Amino acid sequence: MGNPFDERPRQIFQRLDQTANYPYSLGVYVRRFCWLWVQATLVCFSPLRAYWWRRFWLRCFGAGIHTAGATTPTTKVTHPWLLTIGEFSIIGAGSTIYNLGPVYIGDHTVLSQDVYVCAGTHDYTQPDLPLKRSSVRIGHGVWICAGAFIGPGVTIGDNSIVGARAVVTADVPPGVIVAGNPARVVKLRPMELRE
Repeated sequence: MGNPFDERPRQIFQRLDQTANYPYSLGVYVRRFCWLWVQATLVCFSPLRAYWWRRFWLRCFGAGIHTAGATTPTTKVTHPWLLTIGEFSIIGAGSTIYNLGPVYIGDHTVLSQDVYVCAGTHDYTQPDLPLKRSSVRIGHGVWICAGAFIGPGVTIGDNSIVGARAVVTADVPPGVIVAGNPARVVKLRPMELRE
């Protein structure tokens, strides 16, 4: 039985031998190395309730994080200097902020455990797949449920909910609940205030 990969197509569009080996400046690589070391030691082994400690280190590396904003010891952030976290907002355990581009998280917003925010991709229309550093904006009063994926360039409107394991690849309007893969609006979010 022959190897199915022995026969090549006549033309391969995607050329990985032409991709940029080092798409960032030396300064960014040094900064990333220092942050990865801090995140893997001083942040990762901090007590769960030591929010002030993690805020301190994120701010040292340029994050804009409110004094009531929070992360957990197992939250992973790629570029803190491209992250903004609002008042009374939290990024849950095991969540990843893969922010090659800016990520903005509004006030009173929750990212539950294992959420993946992806603010970066590659331009698949070019043979050398150059990096695209898209931004992600998550509004105020948003709840991103466990295991959801938020794709590059997405805006989540204020007061919306993204269901567990949803895959969000397009903007979400304000005040709705989305779910599924791809995520679609399933209903309006009830927002009647009780006294």
